[in-house]
Amino acid sequence: MRPRAAVPSFERQEQILRYVEQRQRVSLAAICAEFGVSPATARRDLDALAGRGAVQRIHGGALAVRQAPPELPALQRAGEQAAAKERIGAAAAALIERGETVFISSGTTALAVARHLRDRQALTVVTNSLLAANALADAPGITLVTLGGVLRRSEMSFIGHLTEQALSEIRVDKIILGIRAIDIAHGLTNDFSAETRTDREILKLGRELIIVADHTKCGRVAAAYVAPLSAIHTLVTDSGTPPEFTSQLEARGVRVIVA
Repeated sequence: MRPRAAVPSFERQEQILRYVEQRQRVSLAAICAEFGVSPATARRDLDALAGRGAVQRIHGGALAVRQAPPELPALQRAGEQAAAKERIGAAAAALIERGETVFISSGTTALAVARHLRDRQALTVVTNSLLAANALADAPGITLVTLGGVLRRSEMSFIGHLTEQALSEIRVDKIILGIRAIDIAHGLTNDFSAETRTDREILKLGRELIIVADHTKCGRVAAAYVAPLSAIHTLVTDSGTPPEFTSQLEARGVRVIVA
């Protein structure tokens, strides 16, 4: 390829960003060939883009950051990834021990965890999810604590000041949290800012955070920031999640369980 006229680094980085977004995954060698730069310059440009969260760095190249698509209401998306969610629900439920107090968040994957706890004994479950509460309402071995607040009908969950005030009075052993998107650079993100404030209060409840998320949530970013990756102790996901992604999580100290 013919050498290109020198361009300012910020302009070249924007060109590289568009190149990565078009191809989703590019190698360092491809960037060098396309833009006529040295490997050292290509690395610096990718590192700069990764530093602002525009791309995800991988060994020998970069991946485009995928934006999470708009989320359907909970009852409409109940059938999405249903088999994977059931496997995740069973694996996450197996982490809950007799005598513990656990918080279960809103969302269809967290609901799958609740269903797998129905036959357990000597558990206390706290939830702001109307769907999870209904799933556990007649479970004789479970002490069920539900939180009030403003009902977000699309999620069938309670959020807002009253919910957060109740959360401040509660401590649990483990938190089961469904999330809209999880990304190496951007951490945990959600769609709805009012729910995000409630989620941040939920994170303060216990000593262990278990994220339940199928592969469609991994490597994606939503609009509202919830927490960094360092907040997560365990991710329970399914086999569709790329090994590259789970390896990067494990390198950051997150236990990954593939159901």
